[in-house]
Amino acid sequence: MNVSIVIPTYNRKSILKKCLIALEKQTLANIISNFEIVVVDDGSTDGTPSWIRKNSEILSHVVLYEQEHGGPALARNLGVMKSKYEIIIFIDSDLIVLEDFLLCHVNKLKTCWEMKNKKCFTYGSVINTSNFKNPENEIFKLTDVSFAYFATGNVAISRELLLNVGLFDTSFSLYGWEDLELGERLKKIGTKLVKCPEAVGFHWHPPFDCGQIESLISQEKERARMALVFYKKHSNLRVRFMIQLTPIHNLLWEIICLGGLISIKRLFPLLKFLVDSGKNRIALEIVRIPLNFIYVKELKRLT
Repeated sequence: MNVSIVIPTYNRKSILKKCLIALEKQTLANIISNFEIVVVDDGSTDGTPSWIRKNSEILSHVVLYEQEHGGPALARNLGVMKSKYEIIIFIDSDLIVLEDFLLCHVNKLKTCWEMKNKKCFTYGSVINTSNFKNPENEIFKLTDVSFAYFATGNVAISRELLLNVGLFDTSFSLYGWEDLELGERLKKIGTKLVKCPEAVGFHWHPPFDCGQIESLISQEKERARMALVFYKKHSNLRVRFMIQLTPIHNLLWEIICLGGLISIKRLFPLLKFLVDSGKNRIALEIVRIPLNFIYVKELKRLT
């Protein structure tokens, strides 16, 4: 079996280096004949393409494509169209994997395919970490649990199935939902989710600091706009709950945030104290509460 790993990237050169070097160290055994790493640079300005070309000797499996900045949906579609193997694995450019990562995915898919069922995909584990030096030392936490049906941080799927279902919708040009929308189409045709927790990826992100707040607020507002694009395509109750477009969610977040009394502005001194004390992870979990309230309010405003 052969594998194409599709990775969209945008100004992530420092962590992308770790991502690609880890992928070059994969154990193939006798199950995987060959693999390629299809990197689609989405208009980076940090020198990502030139670094990849300059290091082609150590990145022997990497195939680079470039496009003007158009978002991850467009980049992943280009990656799939340019890929040449029967299995597509999607990961993000800030994910670092272990040496048996490909084998774990392929073994699970092979079992399903031998039962004459290619209408399936494997979903690996994603462990969030801010440890840049040794991300693989991070342990699995309760906050790493995901209930998503299909998310492109760590999945493997048949290339043929992807092409048949129609790839990613490029109208999702801002942050969020393009992978879950594709998942909705996969679910409608009866595609089976096969969990593959042994295929572990360590998702690196910089430690939270208060300087990120403005960009996080903008991200939540973009997420609200894209949520409505999602709902217009799939106007069902499941998607309504997924994007929190219900009176229940409005009431719930009004109660949780005491009608806006619990806000980022009021929490700022606490957040700064936690960050200054090295408790960045706790600060991030706290700030997510008013951030989601901002998202819900923006969603309501847009409707």
